[in-house]
Amino acid sequence: MAQVEYKDLLDAGVHFGHLTRKWDPRMAPYIFMEKNGIHIIDLNKTLASLDEASAAIKGIVRSGRKVMFVATKKQAQEIVTEEARRLKMPYVTDRWLGGMLTNFATIRKSLKKMQSMEKMLKDESTVSNLAKRERLTITREKDKLERVLGGVADLTRLPAALFIVDVKREHIAVAEAKRLGIPVFAICDTNSNPDVVDFPIPGNDDAYKSIRLITLAIGRSIEEGLTERKQDKDDQRLQEEEEAKRAEDTGVASVTADTPSLAAEGDNNDQ
Repeated sequence: MAQVEYKDLLDAGVHFGHLTRKWDPRMAPYIFMEKNGIHIIDLNKTLASLDEASAAIKGIVRSGRKVMFVATKKQAQEIVTEEARRLKMPYVTDRWLGGMLTNFATIRKSLKKMQSMEKMLKDESTVSNLAKRERLTITREKDKLERVLGGVADLTRLPAALFIVDVKREHIAVAEAKRLGIPVFAICDTNSNPDVVDFPIPGNDDAYKSIRLITLAIGRSIEEGLTERKQDKDDQRLQEEEEAKRAEDTGVASVTADTPSLAAEGDNNDQ
């Protein structure tokens, strides 16, 4: 489980919300108090929500499915990209293309186009036959596709869940996930609507330290899920091997048991 304590949240500034005039009333259950015109988030609620989200996301990963990380705001891009790459999970940190989930077939076509461009540019004989302007155009187009779709290049099917930093900014991703019934885990600040998210984690979605702490906590839960899945597969393989060996031993034993009776029968016939 995500080993995050109250003090860690406090030190990272997770409790700092937005100005009171910018709040969303639906976040009221997660707000502790108001101080100097700023809402303070109840960190006990954050801890409870983080534990619940961590357990759920761990279960999803353990079943062998993918979690997509979504964070296009500048202060979240670096940490989310690093963590998603480390866990070999898909991610979107440049911009969310409309239809990335609901029109996944078209996105797959764009990915195939990007991969064919990569192959073309790696082939020296093909590149040498291209005009300089044409080569430059292809390179630019490939770089653009890589920037937007590079994080989902290995995605062959829809993700099982989304982890989002700032639901207000990523409202299109949230809407697409909701339409397809994909659960959403998200950091929700005091200006967000937690009702559109399946697992809201109340916290500061603007400060780098806050985003980093929560993202790494979710990352650790995903890592645990991956480890447990590997262990489950190893246990299953061992069990299958044991059953096969047991069946083989049983077969050998039955053949051995039948041999004396056949020999006795042969002796009787000789007499």
